[in-house]
Amino acid sequence: MRLFWIRYRLQLVSACSILALLGLWSFVTLGGWLGVKVLPSPVDLVQQAWTLVQKGYVGTPFSAHFTASLLRAATGFLGAMALGIPLGLMIGFYPVFAAAVTPIFAFIRPIPSIAFIPLVILWFGIGEFSKVVLIFNAAFLYIVLNCAAGVRSVPRDLIRAGQSLGLSRRQLFRDVIFPASLPHVLTGIKMGLVVSWTVVVAAELVAAQQGLGYMIMDAATYFRIPDLYIGIAVIGLIGFGLEMVQARIERSMLHWSGK
Repeated sequence: MRLFWIRYRLQLVSACSILALLGLWSFVTLGGWLGVKVLPSPVDLVQQAWTLVQKGYVGTPFSAHFTASLLRAATGFLGAMALGIPLGLMIGFYPVFAAAVTPIFAFIRPIPSIAFIPLVILWFGIGEFSKVVLIFNAAFLYIVLNCAAGVRSVPRDLIRAGQSLGLSRRQLFRDVIFPASLPHVLTGIKMGLVVSWTVVVAAELVAAQQGLGYMIMDAATYFRIPDLYIGIAVIGLIGFGLEMVQARIERSMLHWSGK
């Protein structure tokens, strides 16, 4: 009962903080402290959001912008996960392979994805593939590094225990190392998922005609302030939803963690 109360008390605190922020926002906008061209009121944004749902943005249904961004982010993320997880595990498991590729990742990792936009356009043009490549690049690095760190973090005593039981190298990896490194793997997936959705705005700078990133940039260019805020809010809400889903999956897969 005590744990139940603590859990829902914290949720109540979170809800109150959101309500307080909405109250402050309404006060400064409806009270005339900030103009509509700086920060529209919550009422104005809700009305404009409903208009976007009904009429779309500049002749394109709002659902098309939403779907385009989601598909780009999902494609880049799934590709990064499919290649990044096995590569990261190999880097952690094979020291010679790690020595060969770690300097390359150390060089690329600090470079922001947006810096690759000119090169991506030069190499792949301005089609959908170039946008997916930018998203893939950002998520891939986080997934690889976390997976490699997960393998390296497995306690040596646990590995020695598996070896003393006569496990082969393959069995040792499958039954000992991979399960022990799974928390780091899931952390990498979580970070890759969040980054994929974050980078979609930068990716849609590459001559996109649909997507939430395109909508934000176009609204800023033509000073459609409510549409700009709505696009930002939708990206935030979707990112929050994706993180909640991933956290639920993580709790399900790591139910043994901490016990």
